[in-house]
Amino acid sequence: MQISTNQFYTSNQRNLQSLTASADRLQAQVSTGKKLLAPSDDAVGYRRLQGLTRDAGNDAAYAGNITIVSSALSQADTSLKSITDDIQRAKELAVKANSGTLSASDRGVIADQLDSIVKALIDLANTKDSRGAALFAGGDDTAVTANPDGSFTIAATGPTTIPIGDASSAAPGEAASRLFVDASGGDILSDISALATALRGTGDVAAIAGATGDKLTASNSQVAAVQGSLGARAQRVDIESSRMTDLATDREITRSAIEDTDVTQAITELQKTMTILSAAQASFTKLSNLSLFDYLR
Repeated sequence: MQISTNQFYTSNQRNLQSLTASADRLQAQVSTGKKLLAPSDDAVGYRRLQGLTRDAGNDAAYAGNITIVSSALSQADTSLKSITDDIQRAKELAVKANSGTLSASDRGVIADQLDSIVKALIDLANTKDSRGAALFAGGDDTAVTANPDGSFTIAATGPTTIPIGDASSAAPGEAASRLFVDASGGDILSDISALATALRGTGDVAAIAGATGDKLTASNSQVAAVQGSLGARAQRVDIESSRMTDLATDREITRSAIEDTDVTQAITELQKTMTILSAAQASFTKLSNLSLFDYLR
């Protein structure tokens, strides 16, 4: 079989180009730490990496939402504890008001304290989260408004749910109506205010104080139920956060297996390729300088 000079040069040139390209690719893999430098290196792996990147981006958004919801629920729990304390204090004052031995001055002091409790409950109900959104109403709505006629407007809807996962969401608070409105449609704020008004009058307040005390007991049970609900919700958010952390770890392991360079293996392969390339270059140089006269000597 005869090999022409053109075939000899072409064959060796292709071989040298292939070895040089391999060496360049290995050097790039070592320097960047990435073994996938272009989609053509591994089309399936590259598509998988795109999916992992997309999932990581989604989870980053969910993680931000989880932080918001978790912080808001913690803030709501703190507010509910204060609301429970204020309602309990109002109950103690209602029991005290039920005594028939109070002077007009004593009644006035209790009435002032009850008014202060109502104001404190309104302020707690109107607490905002870190975003400036209401904890016990929807969006920017006011949870409780004291009207000029002495009545109260209480939000019947709570905050909108926030996505914390692909198929999971959680509300960062609750409707104020679940805290203050009873089964009959009455509200504890009006009941406390009515007792304060009665205490400033001259009539017998025993019946009003007794009924208000019973309503305050029921109201505290309502608040406790909401607090338990928010606590369970916070626990679910924590579980979702842990699950997302585990997914992120698994995703990083998968990404690394697809994308990251095994530096030790790549350096070994690079050294081998460079040795072969040097030998091929030396061989080609020597053979290309030979002529027919070299064979005739």
